Amino acid sequence: MGTITKRRAAAAAFTAFATALTGVALATEASAATPTAAATTVGTTAVGAAMSPRTTAPALNTAALQQAIAIRPGEAAAGAVAFVQSDGQIWQGSSGDTQTGTPVADDAHFRIGSISKTFSAVVLLQLAAEHRVNLDQSVQHYLPGLLPDRFQPITVRQLLNMTSGLPDIGAGGPSLSTDQLISERFEYQTFRQIIDSTLRPEGRPAPGPLFAPGTAQSYNSLNYRIIGLLIEHVTGHSFSDEVNARIVRPLHLTGTFVPQGAPQMPSPYMHGYLTGSQGTVADVSEAGGDPSSMISTTRDLDRFITALFQGRLLPRAQLTQMFALPHDANGDLLPYTGDSGNCQTGPQKGKACFGLGINSDTLPDGTVLWGKTGEDMGYFTAMFASRDLRHVGVVSTGVTDVAAEAGLANANRLAVAAFA
Repeated sequence: MGTITKRRAAAAAFTAFATALTGVALATEASAATPTAAATTVGTTAVGAAMSPRTTAPALNTAALQQAIAIRPGEAAAGAVAFVQSDGQIWQGSSGDTQTGTPVADDAHFRIGSISKTFSAVVLLQLAAEHRVNLDQSVQHYLPGLLPDRFQPITVRQLLNMTSGLPDIGAGGPSLSTDQLISERFEYQTFRQIIDSTLRPEGRPAPGPLFAPGTAQSYNSLNYRIIGLLIEHVTGHSFSDEVNARIVRPLHLTGTFVPQGAPQMPSPYMHGYLTGSQGTVADVSEAGGDPSSMISTTRDLDRFITALFQGRLLPRAQLTQMFALPHDANGDLLPYTGDSGNCQTGPQKGKACFGLGINSDTLPDGTVLWGKTGEDMGYFTAMFASRDLRHVGVVSTGVTDVAAEAGLANANRLAVAAFA
């Protein structure tokens, strides 16, 4: 079973939101798009103790929000669903599926990709609060023999904040073509299969460390497959069981699932697509993935990030650590050495921007947004909020190509329409 590796042109590009708000990102002129069928709702809500809505806040521009997620001619997008909360006001909407010609429901399910990393981090930080895991103890201590001897001791915290120096999934191996991704989409890999196929590959040299642990930051999904395995090792339960018991059920996230390789999507759902080499568009909504693959809705992700920031999922000490960025011995932020899509805005451009399972971006007015993006076959999703929860946004786009640039563009436009 081969490791599925795909082109990451838009992966983890949370930086896009800050870029969008500078005015140089994609604009939202009505002439640029042809809106498709949509359902839109507007209202107000009390979001909790962390919220202090301003009575003078301008009303959300619902037309601009709907236009932001409308499908543009020539974009590799099939549909979108979005949720915005700003100063107590709520808007949610969707754009129709261009492949089927049918509407996308506001409560449609979608695959959240790497946003599952935030769920993983919460579970592990809960285990830390229970004194079942020490974040500053090494992976080698908890999982002896998992990492080859060529790797120095790597702490659990360094996995969480992307400073481990480990290679990414499938490093040094060939990327699968889009046709292969389509034909092999039902394959399912365990955490250990993913880790071993990366660190002990057959038929090619094994990759070594990218840098000494704790000396730099680089976005890396292998870190979180190891975290998933660690959660299972410490608890004796599956990743799915722990996420459901600790997050999904307590928060009543009725639209959130950890399918564990079951390919079916719950109804209603937004379809995701890939376009093969012959130009045929294939529906890849149903897929295998790995134990941390997750499905959710915009309302559930809003409920999740709101509860998280309000301190309802973690004790104060662990929540504070979640927002902490890694520094060197002199107190300076570590350099970010990974892809150019992350940590490239604000006064600390080029420095570490990932905490534990979430990352930050500073907007031109000084506002800091925290959250996570996620990319899966056929989907690009973004979840972001200000620390005081005055602003929350979730948007997912069903795309038709591997790069998922259309999903990133939708996230840009929604940020402009909601918060600019």
